[in-house]
Amino acid sequence: MSIAYLLLGGNVGNRELMLQESVNLVAEKVGDIVARSALYETEPWGFEDENLFLNQALKVETDMSPSSLLNTLLLIEQSLGRTRPVKKFSSRTIDIDILFFDNLLVSLANLIIPHPFLHERRFVLAPLAEIAGDLIHPTFNTTIGELLKQCSDKLSVKIFREV
Repeated sequence: MSIAYLLLGGNVGNRELMLQESVNLVAEKVGDIVARSALYETEPWGFEDENLFLNQALKVETDMSPSSLLNTLLLIEQSLGRTRPVKKFSSRTIDIDILFFDNLLVSLANLIIPHPFLHERRFVLAPLAEIAGDLIHPTFNTTIGELLKQCSDKLSVKIFREV
């Protein structure tokens, strides 16, 4: 079994329901969810929108490969109404990112693990630190908790609801 850390997020429609449906589908199609963070309400990163995001980090045990996991997550997103517009950053019903997969370093055309920008984004680090603050980033050799302390991102990230 492998351990994958995922980040769920969305800012369109019933955000809380969309995260719950995502969690249910990850549990059904990917593997056992062994930890999950609170729901965090966060400002959009990389674009402006009046709709705030809800984000949640998951720790999942899976027997999938990284590529199979990515394909499954893309199908889950699509089943929940995710569309991918041309512009890189935009509003969405759901986004599921692979943050870490064991201690693997993966660099494929469609998949980079660890997520290449997680250390720059408080909306990723805060929920991840809640469930894996002592996890060591294999590239930076620093814990997630330390990366959160060092993060220069000043966008608002607040607990929306404990789970």
